[in-house]
Amino acid sequence: MTPPPDSEYPPLSEADLEVHPVERSETIPSAWYTDPGFHALDRDAVFAGTWQGVGHGQMVDRPGAYFLASIADNPIIVLADGAGQPRAFYNVCRHRGGPLATEPAGCVKALSCKYHGWTYWLDGTLRGVPRFDRTELFDKGDYGLVPLAVRQWRGFLFAHLGDPLATPLEELLGGISDRIGPIPIEEMRLVHRVDYQVGANWKVYVDNFLEGYHIPHVHPELNRALDYSSYRTELAAWHSLQYSPLKADNVYTGGGGEAYYYWIYPNLMLNFLPHRIQANLVVPEGPGRCRVIFWYYYLDPAAPGRDRQIADDLAYSDLVQAEDRDICERVQIGLGSRAYDRGRFSVDMESGVHHFQQLLKASYRRWQHRRSLDQRSA
Repeated sequence: MTPPPDSEYPPLSEADLEVHPVERSETIPSAWYTDPGFHALDRDAVFAGTWQGVGHGQMVDRPGAYFLASIADNPIIVLADGAGQPRAFYNVCRHRGGPLATEPAGCVKALSCKYHGWTYWLDGTLRGVPRFDRTELFDKGDYGLVPLAVRQWRGFLFAHLGDPLATPLEELLGGISDRIGPIPIEEMRLVHRVDYQVGANWKVYVDNFLEGYHIPHVHPELNRALDYSSYRTELAAWHSLQYSPLKADNVYTGGGGEAYYYWIYPNLMLNFLPHRIQANLVVPEGPGRCRVIFWYYYLDPAAPGRDRQIADDLAYSDLVQAEDRDICERVQIGLGSRAYDRGRFSVDMESGVHHFQQLLKASYRRWQHRRSLDQRSA
């Protein structure tokens, strides 16, 4: 997308971008959650330059199967080509910007623009152009779909708008497979998806996910399920893990186990629990609102009694999400009040939040530096 004029981006001072250890750090300013200019800044400085979790290989399990997504306000289509390999393109016809698909998911033999009928093969090459025989100096080879980088990790699909300086996906996810050990990720089957609308900035939701500090106060049932005294946070370069053993009579399994809550910069969560994986994607939709997509994967979902377990789990997850949504929306109101600008971190409980906010500052700083270079060379 065309970036907004400079005047629409909020100013970033060197003091705001300074990095300090958690013991001496303040939280980011409240304006970063409330100022409308930060929606454009986050789009261009954060989401346009990072790998984005968009879905799962099971969603494109045969040639022509596709689903729609969005990255940095850009419409995306992810599909399986004629050989069954995942590809990603902008969901934008090269004629006059019409959509190639409008249904959230489906299966097609070719892509056809819903505006003027231009058609494309599954590899993105232009196939048919109605009533263009009199147009001069037109080469169909010049008007194929614009591709995105797409990669698969343990079944999960990631796409990127194409920044050549992007962190490699292997570095982003490095160490996760070793840490979770023998959990049979590839054997999990996608069972359910639900989208939640949250009246809070996407950073409020991520902050909330990244600490267990609030669990005893906001999630009483979850608190009874976790061995909270053993709850801990582990930090890596581009992701963090919150880990806790589960009590023997927990609501997840009724028989112990472990919970691994992974966050991957900037907005993807992968929660590994006994017999299930929950993937959460936080999608900004404005300065004070976001959409959170939940995908649920289960091991052997057709096993006897598993349907009841899945139904109970989905109901319980909905309860926890309602609690998170309520507190995030109340925090968003507090951040916009005259009483608050910055806070401090609990060293024991909020290292994950601090880690996220330092990575956010690094993205802003990198974007600001590259923009100044572009302006000098213009």
